[in-house]
Amino acid sequence: MILPIVGYGNPILKKKAGEIDSTYPGLQEFIDNMWETMYNASGVGLAAPQVGKSIRLFIIDASPFEDEEEELKDFKKVFINPEILEESGEEWIFNEGCLSFPDLREDVLRKPKIKIRYEDENFETHEEEYEGIAARIIQHEYDHVEGVVLVDRISPLKRRLIRKKLQGIIKGNVNPAYKMKFAERK
Repeated sequence: MILPIVGYGNPILKKKAGEIDSTYPGLQEFIDNMWETMYNASGVGLAAPQVGKSIRLFIIDASPFEDEEEELKDFKKVFINPEILEESGEEWIFNEGCLSFPDLREDVLRKPKIKIRYEDENFETHEEEYEGIAARIIQHEYDHVEGVVLVDRISPLKRRLIRKKLQGIIKGNVNPAYKMKFAERK
């Protein structure tokens, strides 16, 4: 089932999400719905807060970037209760988009390497290191479970310059090719 993606302005996007365990009701169905929702919106990642659940869960399919980094060919993962343990390297800029901010892309600085601990959909714990685009997508989705959104990663000046666009998203004055739920539009 395709879920509506929560647009910027909804308070759930600014709330730090809570951990879950294997008894979380309907978890596998929810994860399946997240995959369907993400693919329907042509995304490469989706966090639970973006579909209205304040839980520490996100999914990633980085395969659209396999032309740039061959190891991303089959990079499809579920991250539950993630914790970024370390970020390292010299920050690099990349133009990021976000399904909760339709028609908005911004240059964001992030470190190129991360170490993360998380549980998969079977609640097996993993500690892994990633770099490049995989690290960036993970950092972006991790921000969502921490209550951090795309515009929190840009300068106050840049935020002021795009204020009208942000107000448009809050009010639902955008027409993405996917189902959304807006803060002010009922």
